Amino acid sequence: DLMGDLRIKDLVVEYASGQESVRPINGLNLDVSAGSLAILLGPSGCGKTTLLSCLGGILRPSAGRIEFGDIDITKLDASALSDYRRNTVGSVFQAFNLVPSLTAIENVMVPMVYAGVPRGDRRRLAETALKDVGLGERGKHRPSELSGGQQQRVAIARALVNRPPILLADEPTGALDTKTGHDILALFKRLQMAGHTIILITHDPQVAESADRAVHIRDGILVDEVAA
Repeated sequence: DLMGDLRIKDLVVEYASGQESVRPINGLNLDVSAGSLAILLGPSGCGKTTLLSCLGGILRPSAGRIEFGDIDITKLDASALSDYRRNTVGSVFQAFNLVPSLTAIENVMVPMVYAGVPRGDRRRLAETALKDVGLGERGKHRPSELSGGQQQRVAIARALVNRPPILLADEPTGALDTKTGHDILALFKRLQMAGHTIILITHDPQVAESADRAVHIRDGILVDEVAA
């Protein structure tokens, strides 16, 4: 089921750094409605990547709640959290994180191995995911034989292959030239139209203009929101 609003309530992430305690997220509230594309903007170190790690189930916040539909992610035990990471959320990073020795199609198949998808279905689903990102013909190419934009598409196909309702993207156009970045953004817009909820970090103001919502974060809280 793709539909579920994401609600972040009074989120705090705190850790000790030497004698100091550091709070990269300090009481953040944010609601993202199902099927929307929200862009997070703000200076480096303002808590954007920390927030994405919490949403991805990688980092447990010190306080507050993250609710997706009727699930509170912050309350899940280890096994439910690992299910959440496998099935509910897909992540795309600035570094494509592809396995160089594997072909595009094999890279896309990797998450399905962990999700227990039957071997016979993996290739077919990976082919579909590559087609969805416009790379149907490139399945047999290794990352070194693909351009940066094509490698980022493979990474997006890999994030999509288990059909997660939420896609998290940390600077997905950061390593790409402007035109390629726009193509990748258009791809995210298409995925949003297909029902995915997308939360994307960017430094690129042009990317921000295309979102439903641009959310500015500073010092670990939401400072202002520009309705697109």
